[in-house]
Amino acid sequence: MSTVTASNYLDFNQPAGLKPRGTLIVLPGRGETAHTYNRFGKRISADAYRVRVLENSASGYSPDGPLDTVEAAVAAAVNDLGDDLVRPVVLVGADASAAALSAVVADGDPDAGWWPDGLVLAALPGYGEHQIGDEWESELDARTHCPVHRGVLSNDDSVSRQSISGVVADELLDQAYRSRAGLPQLLLVGDADPIADRDALADLAKALPAARLSVVRGGHHDVLNDLQHRSVAAEIVSFLEALRGSAPPVPLVSVESSAW
Repeated sequence: MSTVTASNYLDFNQPAGLKPRGTLIVLPGRGETAHTYNRFGKRISADAYRVRVLENSASGYSPDGPLDTVEAAVAAAVNDLGDDLVRPVVLVGADASAAALSAVVADGDPDAGWWPDGLVLAALPGYGEHQIGDEWESELDARTHCPVHRGVLSNDDSVSRQSISGVVADELLDQAYRSRAGLPQLLLVGDADPIADRDALADLAKALPAARLSVVRGGHHDVLNDLQHRSVAAEIVSFLEALRGSAPPVPLVSVESSAW
């Protein structure tokens, strides 16, 4: 497995000797950088999925829009892979980037060359301003209780602090929550996320033709990087493996009987 840093991307390749099983394009959320997803990229790529994380500023987009810049950044990240692109292609958005991706595919062109085979929407934010306190420790508490991830955020001078308490535009959230896009979607939310709107997410999951809503026990806003990151990664890999199979996707493992 190798990591490649380019001006616009942070790439994680499958282990040597293995063929890639698919491609993930990751859009970090508000305040985050591509390096926020080092651990995530390494874990998913270990299962032979190529992971490309966009750097917000270098890729020319902001997590909360405008949507044409988000679409252009995604299209460039996919098209830049050329003949090395391996499907399924799955777009992963965190925080406001999840809202932007949901909105982009809601009215996008399925015939576009960059069009994904699925979406992972992590920690899609709710409406309005969120009171998480003015101190960095308060923001960390809202984001994660994982000591490693808290250190990653605290030691990265490029991370923009006090970003997740701000308001995401109602227009963007309206487009995201009203999406009826038919491609398979995995929605992830922590049950201790102070930024999320669980009712709105549940309504979205019911309205989408092919969606799965997975709630992470004890998970906070940075649900991809919180204490439960191993289990969250496993849920994503299960989604990816299902995408490689039947259409619509069917989980490859189901629980028939359990005492826990």
